[in-house]
Formats: sequence, structure tokens, C-alpha cells
Amino acid sequence: MINERLLRFRELRVVNTDGSPLGVIPSREALTTAREQGLDLVLVAATATPPVAKIVDFGKFKYENEKREKENKKHKQELKGIKITPRIAEHDLSHLVKNALKFLDEGDKVRVVCMFRQRELAHPQIGLGKLNRFVEMCGEDAVVERPPSLEGRQMAMILMPKPPGKGTKKDGKEDKRENPDEQDGGKAVQDHGVGEDNSPKSEQLPPVPSEE
Repeated sequence: MINERLLRFRELRVVNTDGSPLGVIPSREALTTAREQGLDLVLVAATATPPVAKIVDFGKFKYENEKREKENKKHKQELKGIKITPRIAEHDLSHLVKNALKFLDEGDKVRVVCMFRQRELAHPQIGLGKLNRFVEMCGEDAVVERPPSLEGRQMAMILMPKPPGKGTKKDGKEDKRENPDEQDGGKAVQDHGVGEDNSPKSEQLPPVPSEE
């Protein structure tokens, strides 16, 4: 709400362009003050008593508001879910990897869960091999945030998008500097039963190559 439309208010609490308060003054006087500075008078708090108006460059004011709204609408990171089984075929695994890469490219994290049948729990290494293969197929586009861990009848890991500047440069060329933050999703599996990631009773299983 700009300029003359503010005259419907008898008084306004006015804030100057530098943020300093000018106090409560008649709306017409506030409008005159803004015009003398070659600026606009904009209502910023209509429900306040008295209403609050600010002397601004309206073009700049509008631009900053639009910029702030765009920033607020930026993508919020979510945790997407993908399920596999120890019996999944390479073709199906490849399809799910493409889905994961899409989620990662959009800035989301991905929780990959390998679901076991009761009899398959005797050989968790097979599921671990599939999860390791999943990470391998994601290539440099994914970082293992949480390595595979056995939770009841499922083994889960969490992948996150590769942070900018980690391993590759923006021009697509390989960055050969060592990355101490890089995690190996196949180092160990924690068997927690139903458990929690930090359980002191975890049993570690060695990584096993995928069995196709």
C-alpha cells in the first residue's frame, strides 16, 4: 500500500529509510516527508496501533521482498526411502539407483533399506553386498552418511548428496585432493537387533562382495 492510500489513516508510526523511528505523525505529514526525500511511504504493519509505515525506495523494497520469498520457497531437504531385497536383480537395482540419484540431485537424502525374509537373516552378508553395490552404482554423486546397520529384519543406510567442492570441481574435472570426510559404506555392519545405532552390544560383520 503506497502513498495516497495511506491517507485513510489519521496517524502513522513512521520508520525512516535508515530504520530510525520518526514517531507517530499525521499520515499527510508522513507522506510529505517521504516525497521530500524522493521516496515512497509503504505500509508494513496495517494491524498495529497505530499502523506502521516505512519510507523506502519502493522498487528496491519490492525486489527485496520477492527475493526473500524465493529464498523461503527453496527446496527443503527431505529423507526419501528406497527398498530393496537380497534377491533383487541387477536391472531392478539399476532402476532404483536412478531414482536415488534423482532424489540426491534435488538435494534430498536417501534411506536405502534391504528387507530380509526370516530365513534370509542367516545370511545378512548378501544384503550387505547389495547395499554396497547400490553405493558403487551411485558413484561420486552420493556420500554415505550412515553406513548399513541391521535393524531387526531390515538393513538400512542413509545416503546424502555430495557437498559442493568435495572430490569434483564445478567444471566437472576431477579434484585429486584427498577427502578425509569420505565414508566407506562397506566398512562394517552393526547388528543391533531392533536396536539403536549407538548400541554398545553391536556385532560387526565384514564386508562381502555382491552376489549376483
